[in-house]
Amino acid sequence: MSVPSTTPRPVAENSVWPRLEALLPQVTKPIQYVGGELGAVVKEWDAATVRWALMYPDAYEVGLPNQGVQILYEVLNELPDTLAERTYAVWPDLEQLMRTHGVPQFTVDAHRPVREFDLFGVSFATELGYTNLLNAIDLAGIPLLAADRTDADPVIVAGGHAAFNPEPIADFVDAAVLGDGEEAVLEITAIVREWKAEGCPGGRDELLLRLARTESVYVPRFYDVDYLPDGRIQRVVPNRADVPFRVHKRTTMDLDAWPYPRKPLVPLAETVHERYAVEIFRGCTRGCRFCQAGMITRPVRERSITTVGQMVQQGLEFSGFHEVGLLSLSSADHSEIGDMCSGLAEQYQGTNVSLSLPSTRVDAFNIELAQELSRNGRRTGLTFAPEGGSERIRKVINKMVSKDDLIRTVVTAYTNGWRQVKLYFMCGLPTETDADVLEIADMAHEVIKAGRAATGSKDIRCTVSIGGFVPKPHTPFQWAAMERPEVIDGRLKLLKQAINADRSLGRAIGFRYHDGEPSLIEGLLSRGDRRVGAVIRRVWENGGRFDGWSEHFSYQRWVDAAAEVLPGFGVDLDWYTTRERDELEVLPWDHLDSGLDKDWLWQDWQDALSEYEQDDCRWTPCFDCGVCPTMDTEIQIGPTGRKLLPLTPVNGLRLPTGAQQ
Repeated sequence: MSVPSTTPRPVAENSVWPRLEALLPQVTKPIQYVGGELGAVVKEWDAATVRWALMYPDAYEVGLPNQGVQILYEVLNELPDTLAERTYAVWPDLEQLMRTHGVPQFTVDAHRPVREFDLFGVSFATELGYTNLLNAIDLAGIPLLAADRTDADPVIVAGGHAAFNPEPIADFVDAAVLGDGEEAVLEITAIVREWKAEGCPGGRDELLLRLARTESVYVPRFYDVDYLPDGRIQRVVPNRADVPFRVHKRTTMDLDAWPYPRKPLVPLAETVHERYAVEIFRGCTRGCRFCQAGMITRPVRERSITTVGQMVQQGLEFSGFHEVGLLSLSSADHSEIGDMCSGLAEQYQGTNVSLSLPSTRVDAFNIELAQELSRNGRRTGLTFAPEGGSERIRKVINKMVSKDDLIRTVVTAYTNGWRQVKLYFMCGLPTETDADVLEIADMAHEVIKAGRAATGSKDIRCTVSIGGFVPKPHTPFQWAAMERPEVIDGRLKLLKQAINADRSLGRAIGFRYHDGEPSLIEGLLSRGDRRVGAVIRRVWENGGRFDGWSEHFSYQRWVDAAAEVLPGFGVDLDWYTTRERDELEVLPWDHLDSGLDKDWLWQDWQDALSEYEQDDCRWTPCFDCGVCPTMDTEIQIGPTGRKLLPLTPVNGLRLPTGAQQ
């Protein structure tokens, strides 16, 4: 943990810091608003031509570790004529004081007003951050509706996974970028730079038009939505001749050319993750039908083992972190994961540096991997995600792992020194029954019994964590109906009873779950169209903030807002959530191209209903999902045949200085 400097930092000319500083003694965790972290960058305002404010729409403790924002922050600040600063959602106590004292939404780097920037980029990992976006826009003094903004207001650009269906926030954002951001932000910056150099011809409308013409930036104002009498969408079409009918996602193909973050931000306040995280590959071809991230990030692109080694060395030397997270959707699927982990474990043997794979596939974890991850004696948490309790439901979701696989994998962990593992499941999956969910209890009991037998110890625990299923755009389940919250909650109650039915086993099993209510609202937002924007606005006006936090989320507030707003459009909350779509329905995101063929997704939905499993196309013939031919590319996998060598001995806390090769 970094300690804030005692040397006063110079106050930027357009900074709100003098007014903000007086308010901080009155709020909780004031240090989160101070800035000045190791890795932070403050550039001269007048020396920059293009200025970005970047936001992860959640509290500092969640937003600062976000990998996407950190990468864009560093990429943009490397440009000599561009500056990027960060802003996060402020807690309600500071919000109230800011409104009372006229302090606008600010960046934590130089405490400049967000409204003074050219671009306001917001990265969404979850749709439950939408009310925080509206709050930040309003606090910044920017008109809430994009249609009301002038040349004096920043262009608000949405990104992240939720941007693959930005329609619910189409009224509030000026543009959205689908896919990877590294090259996209550079292109947007170049367009803004050129437009400003020309004297800003045509004003805001001309700038947005130039962005739209790239065919990879979606500008909602240039598209009209027509509806059928029954509430379904008839069509989404451009309202001017010079914008594309479909907007395509951006894909950064050569990850070795983008070894970011080089200088990770080291938080001043406690955050949810405090580690150096390196993304070892993007994309996934496992084909889990519920997983939007796996679908929209295709094709698979691996970072080479040597680049990973260099990034880890530089990142640790810069930050002083003691944990390295090897990130991806399924890190153990990297074609050289064994050599990577053994090389890193050997490189840092004798130090207090530990390795972690945040989520590991059951069928990819083995004894060798377990030994390397625990080489230094520090064992980070292990999470395995069977997702479904029964063999049948795992076939429906295409999670090809058996109960025996899970038991064998968990026993491997227990016999290699772990005493607790976390098992993640979902509730409310398509075709799910009570019996499917109750099999989770049987699996958890078997895990504890097998762990005790293998280790000869009763000091064995597992935590069963349950999340609610939410159908997501650009997945085979985008047509699926959601279960009602009372059904989900009823199954979770039965499951808890089943886990505790055998007290000798039940006391070794932790049980954590999200009830069905937040999932239903997330479902409304994930598959909503532009009409849902009025619901978001009503919720925000009624006090909605931090909806991803259980202590701030109000299901009733969302239900009431939907009941007030949606009937005016001839639809309701159930219409968006518990209704199954048919094959020919126009979906709100059909004009946004993730590279996936809609016919292929529909066929995979039919395969799910017939419980047919699809193989991983990394190792089998192509299944024609559409991504590779659409993007004129192919899956990028190793092995490279190269190794990580411990060229420099490491003793105590000292980190290596030698180069990888």
